[in-house]
Amino acid sequence: MRENAAEHRALRTPRAAGVAGIVFALLLAAAMVLVRLAIPEGADTVTARGFTDSGRRDALRAALALVPFAGIFFLWFLGAIRVHIGAVEDKFLATVFLGSGLVFTATLFAAAAAAGAVLAVARAPGPPPLPVAWDFGRHLAYTLMTGYAMRMAAVFVSSLSVMGHRLGVLPRPLTLAGFVTVLVLLFVSSNVPWAELVFPAWSLLTGLHILRAGRGAGAG
Repeated sequence: MRENAAEHRALRTPRAAGVAGIVFALLLAAAMVLVRLAIPEGADTVTARGFTDSGRRDALRAALALVPFAGIFFLWFLGAIRVHIGAVEDKFLATVFLGSGLVFTATLFAAAAAAGAVLAVARAPGPPPLPVAWDFGRHLAYTLMTGYAMRMAAVFVSSLSVMGHRLGVLPRPLTLAGFVTVLVLLFVSSNVPWAELVFPAWSLLTGLHILRAGRGAGAG
């Protein structure tokens, strides 16, 4: 009886990780796109329009509503993968995997808080604030997201890719895609707009693979 229950949990865990990875990827991608549209990058965007455009404020408000749920599903994704790997995990890689995932989540929330400060400044009563306030807020949000959160995401992707390759649970193309994602997040994301979307794209592919593998195991 206990063996059947253990097997049932083992079959459910990959599916849970897959679903969490897919939902996280979609939520994070949507939030990133909305933030990019709401808080444009570049010196030419520092104008009063950044404070008065209701469309931008609505887009940023929607992004801030999505970020907490993206973080929740990411933690679910992380936890479900750890449970699935279990006792065979490499202690060093597992520590790096867990630590980078937690730091990524914290930095993601900090970036959202910085973007929320931009929204609060934009909604302040009275005359429009000085452009320097808008400029500081958007630079802080982008630095936290593209400069720090994406670096932690790169560590997360690399550790999971190495563990998946060693344990034989990730196919070679997905492992290679993971390493390409790491290079983009480490060296490109802070300089090339929209490059950070490779992380949710990789998460979506990984989640789909895990979900498919879990269904195959259940059918077997």
